[in-house]
Amino acid sequence: MASSNRQAEFDRTIEALRNDIELHCETCMYVQDKEGKKVPLRFNRAQRYIHAKIEEQRQRTGKVRAIILKGRQQGASTYIGARFYCISSINFGRNAFIVAHEQKATDNLFKMVKRYHQHNVFSPSTSATNSKELVFNRLDGGYKLATAGSKDVGRSNTAQLLHASEFAFWDNAIMHMAGLGNAISDMDGTEIIIESTANGVGGPFHQMWQDAEAGIGEYIAIFVPWFWQDEYRAAVPADFELSAADTKYMETYGLDMAQMAWRANKIITYGQSMAWLFDQEYPATAALAFKSATTDPLINPTDVMAAIASDYRAMMGPLIIGCDPAEYGPDRTAIAFRRGRVVFRLEVYEKKGPMEVAGILAAHWKQYQPDGMLVDKIGIGSGIVDRLKELNIPVIGVNSASKAEDSETYANKRAEMWYRMKEWVEDQPCTLPPNPALVADMSAPKYKTSSNGRKLVESKDEMKARQVRSPDLADAIALTFAEHIAPISAASEHRGGQQHYRSPTSAGY
Repeated sequence: MASSNRQAEFDRTIEALRNDIELHCETCMYVQDKEGKKVPLRFNRAQRYIHAKIEEQRQRTGKVRAIILKGRQQGASTYIGARFYCISSINFGRNAFIVAHEQKATDNLFKMVKRYHQHNVFSPSTSATNSKELVFNRLDGGYKLATAGSKDVGRSNTAQLLHASEFAFWDNAIMHMAGLGNAISDMDGTEIIIESTANGVGGPFHQMWQDAEAGIGEYIAIFVPWFWQDEYRAAVPADFELSAADTKYMETYGLDMAQMAWRANKIITYGQSMAWLFDQEYPATAALAFKSATTDPLINPTDVMAAIASDYRAMMGPLIIGCDPAEYGPDRTAIAFRRGRVVFRLEVYEKKGPMEVAGILAAHWKQYQPDGMLVDKIGIGSGIVDRLKELNIPVIGVNSASKAEDSETYANKRAEMWYRMKEWVEDQPCTLPPNPALVADMSAPKYKTSSNGRKLVESKDEMKARQVRSPDLADAIALTFAEHIAPISAASEHRGGQQHYRSPTSAGY
């Protein structure tokens, strides 16, 4: 009877660990702290956030497809290694596969997994433990590892769990992912987690991140800012002072002086000419991670984040709707709603034809009765504008390549409305909706100067040439600045269930 009770208790424990990975890690996983001591694996803030996002996707879809963008030494690899060890060491038929960008990194990841195994009181029996393999013979599963060096890595393996580490630094990344994609079936219970710090713009990691951030495809985007690490703090020198830009950075991200001192120390180690590298290695927002010394964004990501973090809600002035339409390609139709200093709504649609977009805009016109509706009329937008005019909706078609209103300053209408948007963002307070893809979109185009000295903004075609997605959300907002729009009346009106306050002195575009 005692033996039977012990077995029942063991089964209940295993079941509890199987259903709660965080409990499993705290109970069975051990890591080395910075002093070299063996301590239980208790999730830090970054790990807990990653875990919550991944578990939400797993419960919603039955599988995991995630791409993680993070700074240096924030525990993402530690978490993924522990997660996959928990799954493969307690479930039948679960094989985990680790692929890192270089041999040393792969060895370190596998060493960590073997430490989990050696100190785990519930560790399964093994038939092989060597430098490249950990086989759980009774469970018909285990761990394998490889380095992204050869062109056919992963093609001869079958696994259910894939950890692709520092993917932005892989050689032959596209070919590797093609092979690894065949190694992982598209079934419930499978997991592919890609994690990396950034490594410039335009590579496969950047492309996959852009798609995930925009909600394109099955991967979810998980971003971890550097300042979530409690240890990223330093003593504040007596003569420590912040520049205006540093002060705005601190206020935007809610940092304190100890965190700013740590940041300043890091930047000093890079040298002022390489200060941009801090944002790549320790990003505060995803858009900053892909900034480099040569990207020259027209709008600073920190200014965009300040507007997103703003609690300013005074929606006064004309109600303006901007629409940047797209049809069946990779771009999206985006619709923005702005009232004065507040963009209060963004909508994104994929694979909508001109008449479908016209129908959506007509419905918005009927519900909101905006003071102005502006639509990019290049391409399919021309048909949308024509249809709305047929419906007696006073839409304004905008040709971004046409002459600017202030043609002495701006090379074309696109540059004029983007610079107006830049001034609007920088002139706090203003408010933008909390959309991660919007930060990337607004800080994506570079600024330029035309041959005759007029201000110019990088075109969509130029952005695509350097493998940066079309900034659809930002273009929709920029369209709300294309023309000066006067309020319909000075009286307050109820429209679409909302109170819209009109002011004859409120400036609008």
